[in-house]
Amino acid sequence: LNAKKAADLKEMDLTLPPYVISKGTLHPLTMTMQEINSIFMRMGFAIEEGPEIEEAKYNFTMLNFPEDHPAMDMHDTFHIDDKYLLRTHTSPIQIRAMQNRKPPFKIVAPGRVYRRDAVDASHSPVFHQVEAFMVDENVRFSDLKGVLDTFAKEIFGGQLKTRFRPSFFPFTEPSAEV
Repeated sequence: LNAKKAADLKEMDLTLPPYVISKGTLHPLTMTMQEINSIFMRMGFAIEEGPEIEEAKYNFTMLNFPEDHPAMDMHDTFHIDDKYLLRTHTSPIQIRAMQNRKPPFKIVAPGRVYRRDAVDASHSPVFHQVEAFMVDENVRFSDLKGVLDTFAKEIFGGQLKTRFRPSFFPFTEPSAEV
């Protein structure tokens, strides 16, 4: 050792506890998903999660996708083999929840999903999705509107004005956009 390094070691008190190293923070996506889940939980929803590697029957067949639906093609879905794939939406969680629970229930299904999208400013092969649904007697379209309006105000601020308009989506009926 040179003289300077030897002098530094003599002055160092090795009995002191080590410096605390900061461990960072949660990822912004994790914090956002936690906030979304918290909002829905305050409205009485249960959080359900499911596998990211999914059986094709849960991802497509049990959701009434026709066999020739474009989403089932190799160019749209990450297939692992003939039976398994990376889930393309969180809807399979709904199927599993309905198989394992008896109504009434309110469920939120958040999670990471995968699609063969070309990467650009608004597309990624991996993204997060949140679905919520209620199964009970006397659930009305106005209940959906109330839940979505409450969620939007909680996540974006109480002064937010929302517009709820009918729309057509071939996989849900009736359908609306907010």
